Amino acid sequence: MSDKDFELDGWDDDDASTDAATSLTKTAERVEEERQALTEQALAERITAAVTAARPGLDKIPDPVDPAGAGDLTTDEQERLAACVAGIELLSTATWVAGKSLDTVATGRLFRKIPHKLEPERCYKTIEEWSETEHGISRSRCSQLRDGWELGEVLAVRGHKAPEGQVRELVPFFKQHGLKAAVGVYEMVAQAVGANKITAKRLRETVKLFPGDLALSDEDDVNVIAQSLAGVIEGATPPAPKPSTGLDVELKRDVDRRSLALADRLDRPRIPRNEVLTHILAAFVDDKDSRVFDVVCERMKTSNS
Repeated sequence: MSDKDFELDGWDDDDASTDAATSLTKTAERVEEERQALTEQALAERITAAVTAARPGLDKIPDPVDPAGAGDLTTDEQERLAACVAGIELLSTATWVAGKSLDTVATGRLFRKIPHKLEPERCYKTIEEWSETEHGISRSRCSQLRDGWELGEVLAVRGHKAPEGQVRELVPFFKQHGLKAAVGVYEMVAQAVGANKITAKRLRETVKLFPGDLALSDEDDVNVIAQSLAGVIEGATPPAPKPSTGLDVELKRDVDRRSLALADRLDRPRIPRNEVLTHILAAFVDDKDSRVFDVVCERMKTSNS
């Protein structure tokens, strides 16, 4: 058998060899592209599935059912509670997302070319008009959402799950003293009592403790501001309690009892306590008839002796 019997047609040709190599390279590239595409598709599908699983929705909240008993929660009840708490906590996030969205639309006047739903011949004039007509958000609610989102966002970034009610208590302080100062108040209270014990009422009462001429630097770190605020409260003299002008409980009861007797004598169904007090005070200041004045004077002498 000669050498020619073992020759492969075309492989002794340089052009044919180049074409064959190019074809093999393109095939390998195509296989790699298809593999890459399949990998990316699979990854995209997994991401979509994960996002769908994590996305909040009513379908993920269990339906209301009667309790399984009066004792400890069952495993199923604990899972149901966890799902519901997670759903409730989403409210704060959704609130600030809506607030920031409204503020962005308002600041950029992005509504200016949107035809009015009820009067299509004109466009919306204000963010309040647009939000109320298009989304059912009242004017006051629109203002609340816009006022609170920035503070709510910063608190969330700092790891605080501050519900809207808490943030709203700090909005006036925020407007007067700045964002860092308002965050500083929250941090100060969190350090004092623990983040899990912060309530809207506690924040409201804390803000009342600061003097009206409070001076803070927005250049300071939030934690430094929190320490400064704590020092202001510690150094402040607590306001003296206002004298009570209310009647003693037993005295109120006795006045009501005697008012019934007076109503019987005057043939009336009832006589309000305020009416009795009005007549007593009028008699007390009567210069022409000093009997009530004299009685009060004698009673005060006796009680002070």
